[in-house]
Amino acid sequence: MGYTMNSWNDGFTASIRITNRGTSAINGWTLAFTLPTGQTLTNGWNATYTGTSGQVSARNVSYNGTLAAGESTDIGFQATHTGNTGRPASFTLNGVNCAVS
Repeated sequence: MGYTMNSWNDGFTASIRITNRGTSAINGWTLAFTLPTGQTLTNGWNATYTGTSGQVSARNVSYNGTLAAGESTDIGFQATHTGNTGRPASFTLNGVNCAVS
């Protein structure tokens, strides 16, 4: 999984690439993570987001719910911050820890 952030004064966008590194397809996915203190999600794209601060989850939408082995999908969100522009410490995809690059 890749995580890229572009921040400015009191806001940022984050781009997340989810890649299926397994050998079989993923049919339906939920990415879970905890936003650092002071960050608040304001909107997102290519996923349905639940939560705006603290614990957040992003669930697939109709057109990106199946990821064949080796396939990726890109999602993202916009958020505000109060000075903390750190990325979430960890991510899980369907409950399994993800390696972040």
